[in-house]
Amino acid sequence: MIRVLVAEDQSAVRAGLVLILRSAPDIEVVGEAGDGEQAVALARELRPDLVLMDVQMPRLDGVSATRQVVGEGLADVLVLTTFDLDEYVFGALRAGAAGFLLKNTDAKGLIEAVRTVARGEGVVAPAVTRRLIAEFAAKPARRGAADPAVLDALTRREREVLSCLGEGLSNADVAVRLQMAEATVKTHVSRLLAKLELRSRVQAAVLAQELGI
Repeated sequence: MIRVLVAEDQSAVRAGLVLILRSAPDIEVVGEAGDGEQAVALARELRPDLVLMDVQMPRLDGVSATRQVVGEGLADVLVLTTFDLDEYVFGALRAGAAGFLLKNTDAKGLIEAVRTVARGEGVVAPAVTRRLIAEFAAKPARRGAADPAVLDALTRREREVLSCLGEGLSNADVAVRLQMAEATVKTHVSRLLAKLELRSRVQAAVLAQELGI
């Protein structure tokens, strides 16, 4: 079972999300939070596998809550966003969010997104990831912000995988592109994240964009 904590300040939206998630046989909603502070507190208490986190919430915003949840190693975080406030999205990415989900995603997409993050892939939807990366990389202040020397720790194959992540490719897509098993791709992703001291593959994708690889 995938244990999920739902953090959303609008009660009607939260109820809808909970209803959808509970329809999946492999997902258990273990708690609900109406603001960021409550989300962090419940994550500490319940230790869910994943927190479905709204960005805009009272008391403590979703970005700050994500930073605390991920920083304390309490759970993976899947961020809910409308893409109308880019800085919030980018802030969540820097805070270590494992994935991003558009609020207009249908029920099937929501359930699959939760399963995807729970598998450790962190890519909710390649199209969403590519859009996020493109918008992030287009900001002049961020271009070239990373030190190319960080790549020295990577093997040639790991650099190739990192480049694919920069295009927003899923593990399956990378496997096809580089002609290797999907399980091998997952291993390379885990290793390069550890070497680069990154919390998610989305962070790795942005790093690849910043370095132009």
